[in-house]
Amino acid sequence: MPAPIEPADLAPAPATAPADSVAPARVAVLVVSWNSATVLPGFLAALPEGMAGLDWRLVVADNDSADGSAELVRRLAPEAVVVRTGRNAGYAAGINAALDAAERPPGGLDAVLVCNPDIRMAPGCGAALVGALGPGVGITAPLLREADGRTLVHSLRREPSLGRALGEALIGNRRAGRFPRWGELVTDPAAYTRRGRADWATGALLAISRDCLDACGRWDESFFLYSEETEYCLRARDAGYATVFEPAASARHLGGESRTSPRLWTLLTLNRVLLYGRRHGPAATTAFRGAVLLRELSRALLGRAPSRAAATALLGLHHLGARRLSPPAASR
Repeated sequence: MPAPIEPADLAPAPATAPADSVAPARVAVLVVSWNSATVLPGFLAALPEGMAGLDWRLVVADNDSADGSAELVRRLAPEAVVVRTGRNAGYAAGINAALDAAERPPGGLDAVLVCNPDIRMAPGCGAALVGALGPGVGITAPLLREADGRTLVHSLRREPSLGRALGEALIGNRRAGRFPRWGELVTDPAAYTRRGRADWATGALLAISRDCLDACGRWDESFFLYSEETEYCLRARDAGYATVFEPAASARHLGGESRTSPRLWTLLTLNRVLLYGRRHGPAATTAFRGAVLLRELSRALLGRAPSRAAATALLGLHHLGARRLSPPAASR
C-alpha cells in the first residue's frame, strides 16, 4: 500500500468542474522555440490527438533560431501563428510574446497551454488538463515520463525553503524529497498516482486558466530561463489560484541539458537564490544561499562539473541583482 500523501506535500484538489457540453474550450498552445528543428516535428505530429476535444490554436514564439525552426513550423503547421522575437529573449519573454499574439482579439481564450517543443502529448492530454481547471485551480500539470515512456519524471515541487535546501544539501534531493519538510523535489511515488495540489511544477507543460491569466498577468522576464515557472505558480497561489497535478493527463518529456551543462546548471542554481531573495529578507536569503552553496560544493568534490561551475558563481554572487547570465538556449 502506498504511503499517504502528507498535507504539507500535496493536498486534495477540488473536484473537476463539469465539461461544457455546448462548445469546447478555446485554448491557445504556446510554444517557445530556439533551434528546435529536431524536436518540433514530433511535437507537431502528436498535437492533434493531444488536443482532441478542444477548440485550439497553436502559437510559436521563435527566439531567433538559426536552424530554420520558424520556417519548419510554417511548413508543417501552416495554420499556426509564428512570432519572431528577433533575439534569444528567454523562456518567459517567449511565453509573453506568444500570449500577446494569441490574445488578438483580447478575451477570446478560456485557457492556455504553455509547453516546450520537446513535449509529446498523449491523446486527450490537453482536454484533461483544461478540464481540471476550475474555481480556485488556476494551473494544472500532467504526469510526465521520460523519452522511453516508462520512467517517471519528478515534476512536482514544494516551495523553496531553508530547511529544504539544507535537507537536499545533506542527504540529496531525491531522498530529501520523500519528506515534505526536507526536500523541494517531490519524490514520493504516491504523489504521482492521484490528483493533488503542489506549490509548483516544472514548466515543460502547464495549463493556465483565463481567470488565473487575468489575475497574474505576464511572466517575469527577468528570469531568462529556470525559476520563471516557480515564480508564476507561487504568484498564482498568492492570488488564490492553486497548481494541481492531474495524472489523467500525460506526456513524454524528451528532456533538456540543465543537469549536464555547467552553464545551464549555474543559471538554474543562481535563479533559485534570486527568486528566494525576492520573497524573503536579506538574512534568510544569505542562509538559503549558504545551504545551496553547501550542496553544490559537496557535489563538486565528487567531480560534478556543473556543480563546480554553480559553486564558483555562488561564491562570487555578492549582489543578487547584479549578475545576469545569458545561456545558449531558452528551452529545458
